[in-house]
Amino acid sequence: MTSGSEIIHQVPYYAQWESPGLVREIIGGQLSAADDPLWGQSGAATPEEYEYWSWRLCGVACLRMALDFWWGMAPPPVTLAGECLDAGAYVRNGERLDGLIHAPFAAYASERWGLAAQSRPELPAEDLPGYLAQGRLVMISVHPAVRTLGPEPVRRGGHLVLAVGATADDLVIHNPSGFAGESQEFARVPWTDLPRFYAGRGIVLGPHEAPSASGAPSPPASPPASPAASGTGAGAGA
Repeated sequence: MTSGSEIIHQVPYYAQWESPGLVREIIGGQLSAADDPLWGQSGAATPEEYEYWSWRLCGVACLRMALDFWWGMAPPPVTLAGECLDAGAYVRNGERLDGLIHAPFAAYASERWGLAAQSRPELPAEDLPGYLAQGRLVMISVHPAVRTLGPEPVRRGGHLVLAVGATADDLVIHNPSGFAGESQEFARVPWTDLPRFYAGRGIVLGPHEAPSASGAPSPPASPPASPAASGTGAGAGA
């Protein structure tokens, strides 16, 4: 897919659960997310609130990775989820929660966090190496089964991962619901396998501000305090 050059950005990793080493057990049903011993770091008021949001935080986890990479900050995920809800990136429909909705999320990431964020309803896989070569990161919609590169999924999309690199053979991703030691950080998805999982849409991220003399972009000026998140409803799994 690439011309032979390797592009891998050294992006910090965050899972959508606070304990990355417990993701397999949580997804497999051996452990309730409410029993994650680190739930209190999430910004949730209760274990139940954390459990509710944790299954819906793949996009928020990607945002935290990008914020840490460019600005050196990673606000609590449930706090960010509450802001996304206020921004229209999540929408409540009775007991159901829809989202993450790309266009309002991109607007939120730009206005709130000083990122150049662009929703791309049509984003061919062949465009991803070019964006990564420009120093950008790309949130892409894939089926959750990308974590194991398992059999053909029934559909594409439904889960967000962060593309952090590309080689001639693979797309390199950080997967918020990947398994520890296997498919979380710098997981490689062969270009030949990607079409089975990739929905062909995503969000391109970059820093708004020009790089400083040191080569690092300048962080946003004193963002406002984050509101607490709350609420219940239904939504997609990880």
